[in-house]
Amino acid sequence: MSATTAHPSPAASGRPAGGSASADTPMVVADRVVKSFGSHTVLRDISLTVKRGEVLCVVGPSGSGKSTFLRCINHLEKVDGGRLTVDGTLIGYRQRGDKIYEMKPREAAEQRKDIGMVFQRFNLFPHLTVLENIIEAPQQVKRQSKADASKRAMELLTRVGLAEKAKAYPASLSGGQQQRVAIARALAMDPKLMLFDEPTSALDPELVGEVLDVMKQLAADGMTMIVVTHEMGFAREVADTLIFMDGGVVVESGDPREVLGNPQHQRTKAFLSKVL
Repeated sequence: MSATTAHPSPAASGRPAGGSASADTPMVVADRVVKSFGSHTVLRDISLTVKRGEVLCVVGPSGSGKSTFLRCINHLEKVDGGRLTVDGTLIGYRQRGDKIYEMKPREAAEQRKDIGMVFQRFNLFPHLTVLENIIEAPQQVKRQSKADASKRAMELLTRVGLAEKAKAYPASLSGGQQQRVAIARALAMDPKLMLFDEPTSALDPELVGEVLDVMKQLAADGMTMIVVTHEMGFAREVADTLIFMDGGVVVESGDPREVLGNPQHQRTKAFLSKVL
């Protein structure tokens, strides 16, 4: 949408990327977000708030809009209605009066560097070593020196338990190891928010735990995270809030132990009966 009438929302500001928000500003606010692909509406008036330091897990059947919602948060997909803010800043759009205008790609990319994203597939550069994969963005986007970027990369590789793999190429790593490298690569940009799009769905079952362990540690360290997942045990243990999506809407939300243990909506009950 190149220009549209803005929905009034006191939480959404047009502050430029990089502006600092107060400690009580929510990290993510979705206000009646709508997204369509052609005649198919994928997201229907999604409204939710993620507090700073909170872990939100999103569950639901395939095609429910979970991944699309994640991609809208960092403007990999354009919203068709409503608005999204991260740390008090409108994402992908700029407000002038009562109109909202889409940012230029370079401006949107500037915002995106503060939002880390880990995909189902690892998306590592096969021709670069593990270390080179991690230092690429800090050098190119944040203009860090190779020495500084490499020092930080080694700290992160140690954090995810892969310091000894710094000179290895992705093809020599297991899927779980590649996903841990992908997490380290996202963290190298020092994001304020981490998005995970079913990060374990492409892994063999025995490799899932090593990735979830890294994510649990991130949560314990206070990273704000939105995780699309089918790992109900992880959601129960780590999430502050769990939402169940279906048909492009939030059907049910609340404490993960309550939603998983005593769902109130019939659609939630039907879904959980098949995955728990």
